[in-house]
Amino acid sequence: MGQKTPKKILITGGAGFIGSHVVRRFVQTHKQYHVYNLDTLTYAGNLENLKDVEKSPNYTFIKGDITDDEFLNDLFFQKKFDGVIHFAAESHVDRSISDPLSFVKTNVLGTVNLLNASLDLVNQNPSFRFYHISTDEVYGALGEAGFFTETTPYSPNSPYSASKASSDHFVRAYGETYGLPYVISNCSNNYGPNQFPEKLIPLFINNIIQNKPLPLYGDGNYTRDWLYVEDHAMAIDLIFHKGKTGETYNIGGFNEWKNIDLTKLLCSLMDKKLDRKIGSSEKLMTFVKNRPGHDLRYAIDASKINKELGWKPSVTFEQGLEKTIDWYLENTVWLDHVTSGDYMEYYKKQYQS
Repeated sequence: MGQKTPKKILITGGAGFIGSHVVRRFVQTHKQYHVYNLDTLTYAGNLENLKDVEKSPNYTFIKGDITDDEFLNDLFFQKKFDGVIHFAAESHVDRSISDPLSFVKTNVLGTVNLLNASLDLVNQNPSFRFYHISTDEVYGALGEAGFFTETTPYSPNSPYSASKASSDHFVRAYGETYGLPYVISNCSNNYGPNQFPEKLIPLFINNIIQNKPLPLYGDGNYTRDWLYVEDHAMAIDLIFHKGKTGETYNIGGFNEWKNIDLTKLLCSLMDKKLDRKIGSSEKLMTFVKNRPGHDLRYAIDASKINKELGWKPSVTFEQGLEKTIDWYLENTVWLDHVTSGDYMEYYKKQYQS
């Protein structure tokens, strides 16, 4: 008997930070799949994140934009995917404040384009699944107590979180209206290797290396729950394969930190790694004017995914942060490329004639 045809899994935004970790996990762990990575390669999409799988026989990169509905419809007609894991999104709050329309186009219209393209496949393949990756920011802000659960009402406060809330609603609406089999997960702040240095942790690592200021909004007491990216990838793997259709799962790291305390810990670890006098990096901390719509606290109750699927974080925040720092210090060429824009040359060299 011949070999079974591998299932075709489309991962959108798979050259980005979280997406690249999930692409690598699926390519290396699930040989029964052929993984198609669709990415438009904006500033945050970097194919250097995927060097270790780019030649794998069960991996294909496709450059394309989810806002192009004609392109998507042709792609889905040709490939007939068995599942979609949807990461592609504009994700930085500050950018959404200065350019909200681009977030609406990608996060809302792009998601609806993917949903429309998926509908024909649902009729052909009863095992088709659409997995939508979202954020805890759709729930709004918490006070000093309490946690977000899967039933917390939506109350987005930034253009970014509003666009993600809208896309979440469209996914659920397509499930109810058209019978689209879907799962959704809402995660807390991710950190780890390959993250573009506009986010707090890689930005501050890079700035400490360069002896540049560490800008903290307001008084620095904004609180976030932090999730190591490899733990997030493991959770996504579980939800895609074992999560119940039509359900939402919150993924959190059980790691609440005020930005000012996180920064002090990061400074201390960096001083040790760089053989600097302890306390020297803290002098780079600078308090800047708060951004509009800045939520005071996010915290996730991840008990549902723990009880139903057996997931829990594999590392403490201190362990994950040290692993993250080590990666950036060992991959200064990568860091130089993304901060200078040279990573786009890699795409041209590898994929353009």
